[in-house]
Amino acid sequence: MGTTHTPIRLRPARRPLTALGLMSGTSLDGVDAAVLVTDGETISARGPALTVPYDPAFRARLRGLLGHRPTPADADVIGDLTALHAAAVNALRDAMSPGSSDIDVVGFHGHTVLHRPHDGETWQIGDGQVLADMVGLPVVYDFRSADVAAGGQGAPFASLYHAAMAKDLAKPLAVLNVGGVANVTWLGADGTVIAFDTGPGNALIDDWVQRHTGQLLDVDGALARGGRIDEGLLTEWLAEPFFHAPPPKSLDRESFAYRMAGVAGLSPADGAATLTAFTARTVALARHQMPAKPTRWLVCGGGRRNGTLMAMLATALEAPVGPVETAGWDGDSLEAEAFAFLAVRSLSGLPLSLPTTTGVPAPQSGGRLAEPQAAWASKAVPK
Repeated sequence: MGTTHTPIRLRPARRPLTALGLMSGTSLDGVDAAVLVTDGETISARGPALTVPYDPAFRARLRGLLGHRPTPADADVIGDLTALHAAAVNALRDAMSPGSSDIDVVGFHGHTVLHRPHDGETWQIGDGQVLADMVGLPVVYDFRSADVAAGGQGAPFASLYHAAMAKDLAKPLAVLNVGGVANVTWLGADGTVIAFDTGPGNALIDDWVQRHTGQLLDVDGALARGGRIDEGLLTEWLAEPFFHAPPPKSLDRESFAYRMAGVAGLSPADGAATLTAFTARTVALARHQMPAKPTRWLVCGGGRRNGTLMAMLATALEAPVGPVETAGWDGDSLEAEAFAFLAVRSLSGLPLSLPTTTGVPAPQSGGRLAEPQAAWASKAVPK
């Protein structure tokens, strides 16, 4: 999904709707799926959720698409990615309790393979129409393109959902998502919502660990915990202009991949420790770009499971830091829930992004709607 698609098509939404959100994040771990009942402004209920992991072979194929625009040669990967999302929809519908409301709409983010908002492009692969045909449900997709076309960064995009979830929590509050890239939502007591990417999240750590140990991630930060931070490298990296530029700002997963060369001479543990500190300290730099110091940091994404990273964050931020579960949220399903929420907002023509979240000149609606075609309606959904 890029910025060259036809204009969005909207229809009035019933209130509330039961939406199923799908997210394939920059950590390349799988498809997250979650059910949400919402009118696009308030949350009536949160339903079941699940994750469909990618197998190693597909993960490698998907990784091969990162950093370039999709081409016809990528059709097989895109088709398989769409089918895996259809399987997640089917599995989650099967998991819903008898008598619960049927799904009204699916929010399909796809997988970001290239994000260059300054060049006017963002690409999320996955075929919304094919997904709608496979599952027999309306699908809202291509969430980010309208924002980028209007001059926004096209990211972060979960901030309005964070605001809805946190409506009764004390503020100022920061919600930090540590996926492949890290981003933060700052919520003020007056209703202000500010969001931006802070820097690398898990991507550099994961790539380093996979290269040196064959594991997909540093489980609980155990490798980093046994290493020593290279402060010289870290000082050099933290001087990058991006970290000192005011928001709005966003990153591609591969934006700092070239920094991997700097740790090439370090031991596996020292490299993991240095890259983990890089993530934590760039978040600390982001604190200085907020109107007021958050009284609390809630962390979602896979990074919340990295004990070493969480300890580094607590030290660097000098404030309470905890996983979103401490607020009663589900950190595994939060982003999928966000795209269920945004799908309903899209159907209602409500903004998906704000000048303070992506830098778009005015509140921006978005998304495209795919209705299932009758010829596909009776076809089996992959299990």
